[in-house]
Amino acid sequence: MPAPLGWMAVAILTSMQAAGTLLGGSAMAGTDGPDLPAQLVKDFHGAFGEHHARAVHAKGVIFEGQFEPSREAQAVSKAEVFTGKRHVTVRFSDFTGLPDIPDTSGDANPRGLAIKFDLPGEATYDIVAHSFNGFPVATAAEFSTLLQALPMSGPGAAKPTALDRFFADHPRAQVFFTTQKPPPESFATTAYFGVNAFTFTDAAGRPLTVRYRFVPAAGEHYLDPDALKTRSATYLGDEIGPRVAGHTVAFTWQAQIAEPADRADDPSTAWPDNRRLITLGIITIDRAVENTSERDRALLFMPGNVPPGIDIADPMLAVRNAAYPVSFGERQ
Repeated sequence: MPAPLGWMAVAILTSMQAAGTLLGGSAMAGTDGPDLPAQLVKDFHGAFGEHHARAVHAKGVIFEGQFEPSREAQAVSKAEVFTGKRHVTVRFSDFTGLPDIPDTSGDANPRGLAIKFDLPGEATYDIVAHSFNGFPVATAAEFSTLLQALPMSGPGAAKPTALDRFFADHPRAQVFFTTQKPPPESFATTAYFGVNAFTFTDAAGRPLTVRYRFVPAAGEHYLDPDALKTRSATYLGDEIGPRVAGHTVAFTWQAQIAEPADRADDPSTAWPDNRRLITLGIITIDRAVENTSERDRALLFMPGNVPPGIDIADPMLAVRNAAYPVSFGERQ
C-alpha cells in the first residue's frame, strides 16, 4: 500500500498532544449524530493542530470580481444569482489546516476555491470547491473516521495502521490521497470542482440535479519537478496578485447534469465525463483586497447557503454547513 501523504506525518508529529486531548488517546470518538459537525472540527484540529485559523484550507488569499450569468443558467434555475450581474468575493487556498504549509508541497493539494455572491436585499450565495473531482468518502461520518485515523498512523504506529485499515475498506479515499494533480503554476491555472450535488428548479418547477466545476480561462497548467524547485513556499500567493493586477482572471462556471444512474448522495464517486455540461456564466476576478488576518477570520463561506431555485441534494452538505460556523467561532 502506498505510504500516506507527507502532511499526515507532519500533522502527527506536530499535533499528537492535541489529538490525545481531543480524541481521547487511542480510542476514536463517536462519528455520527447531532454532535458530528463539532466533532469534525475537532478531528481537523487533531490532524493539523489548532492555529486560531480555519480548520482546513487555512492558508489563502482573497480577491473580488463579478459574475455574469448565461441565458442557459436562467433557463434551468429561477435562483436570483442568475438574474443579473453579481459582485463576488473569492478566496483561493491550500489544503490542510496548517496556515504556513508551503505552496510547493504536494500535500497542499487539493487547492480550494470559495466564492460568495452578493444578491439583492443583502442576501448571499456561497460555493466551496476544490481542485479534485471528487471527495475521499461518501458521508460526513466516514470523513470523521478518516480524520481520526491520521494522528494514530504515524511512522511508529504498528502495522496495519488505522489509516491502512481505513484505506482497505475505502479504496476511493486512497485514490484521493495518492492521485492529486501536481502543484499548479497559478491558482488561476487549475480547474475546481464542487464536492456535493445540488438540485436546480426552474420557473415551471422542473428539477435538475447538478454538480459544479470551474474551468480556468488561462487553461490548466501544472509544474514539473524541475520547475517546482525554482518556486518559493509562497509562490501561489505571490503570483496571483500581480496576475490579477495585470489582467483579469476568469473561470467558466459549469453545471454537470446527472443522469438517473448518477448518485447525488455520494461525493466520493465522480460522475462520468460524458455527462452533459451547462455553462452557467463567467466569473471574472479583477481586483485585490487587503488580505489581513482580521479580514480572513471574518470571512465565512457556508457550503449550504443556497438561494431559492437551488436546493441541497447531498445530505453531507447539512453536516458541512453546521461545521463551518463552529470553525468560524473558534477563530474569532
